[in-house]
Amino acid sequence: MTSITHSKLLNYLQAELAVSDASIAIALRHCEQDPGPLPIILWKYGLITLEQLDQIYDWLESA
Repeated sequence: MTSITHSKLLNYLQAELAVSDASIAIALRHCEQDPGPLPIILWKYGLITLEQLDQIYDWLESA
């Protein structure tokens, strides 16, 4: 994922799905220890719902 796409994803998470800064920070820390796609890490740790995960991947496909 490019840094531009990563920035857009973070903006989307905050603006459209109302994911908190704290939740994103937790997920980013976990990404360092357990590499994987940010949306999956957010879902894996219960920071977003399965429905939100689907919305993120739909958004990524159209971005």
